[in-house]
Amino acid sequence: MKQLSRVFAVSALASALVACGGGGSSSSSGETGSVSVGLTDAPAMDLSSVNIAFNAIRLKPADGNWLEFSLEETGVVDLLTLQGGTTEPLITNEEVPAGVYNEIRLLIDTDASYVTKESEGSSQFTLAVPSGEQSGLKLKGDFVVAADSSNAFTIDFDVRKSIVDPQGQALADYMLKPVLRLVNNLDVGEMEGVVDYALINSDRLASEALADCEYTGAIYVYEGSDVTPVDLNVAREGTNPLMVVPVTEQKSGSLYEWTAAFLTEGQYTVSYSCQLDDNETDEALQFDGTQNVTVVAGETAVADPIPQS
Repeated sequence: MKQLSRVFAVSALASALVACGGGGSSSSSGETGSVSVGLTDAPAMDLSSVNIAFNAIRLKPADGNWLEFSLEETGVVDLLTLQGGTTEPLITNEEVPAGVYNEIRLLIDTDASYVTKESEGSSQFTLAVPSGEQSGLKLKGDFVVAADSSNAFTIDFDVRKSIVDPQGQALADYMLKPVLRLVNNLDVGEMEGVVDYALINSDRLASEALADCEYTGAIYVYEGSDVTPVDLNVAREGTNPLMVVPVTEQKSGSLYEWTAAFLTEGQYTVSYSCQLDDNETDEALQFDGTQNVTVVAGETAVADPIPQS
């Protein structure tokens, strides 16, 4: 896999890919703009890698035919390497008809896609991607490519919400039910913060009322202010975190840090838990440091340290 590049706000995505196919009508005015699409992930915690083999990306103009670009140079991408604002470029500065587009599809090579688990070393587990090779992973919703300008978008491929256990079904060891989110890079900001895991762990070990930490923990991000934090359960209707971001040990210092990237401007609630969370069941997690954070496009919001003093 080629070098990953970090992008933020209006930064251009690196590495161009060559278009193939590409049939489709231009806009009625004949104007064009350039489009870049990158891939990022809100990572899973129970898998050590999620390797997806990309074949092509398709863009659908609202008033034209599909445009298709080869992703052979992209090849297999481990989605778990795309954290904290890191992206994998899919297409970069490709000239396309200006106007409204209403769908993106990602074509996948199912046979070359697989996952690995921390507890199983390098053993590979099969990953079923329904319709991944035929119609592709579908991301519907309007977005605009402006004329005579560069337009950069990012697809948030939320692995933690997308990978499920098929419970003995014969399709594969795991099933991919993709949860995708498209953002315009001009409209997003990020948030970051630190967690004193050692202090939280010590306090929990000393208290009979608090559950012990089961790992170093993760930040749960919810849309809106004053949200009561709950676990992630993809089968549950209603409140669910927008993303769950594992904390990572600082290279220098005793704290753990986190970054939640590609968030549209607005109000968010964040909270921390150090208990394990199965994405298909309800767990009564205990949370620390629940707080509101305001995200502004093009800026980095800094959350209060957890635990709060």
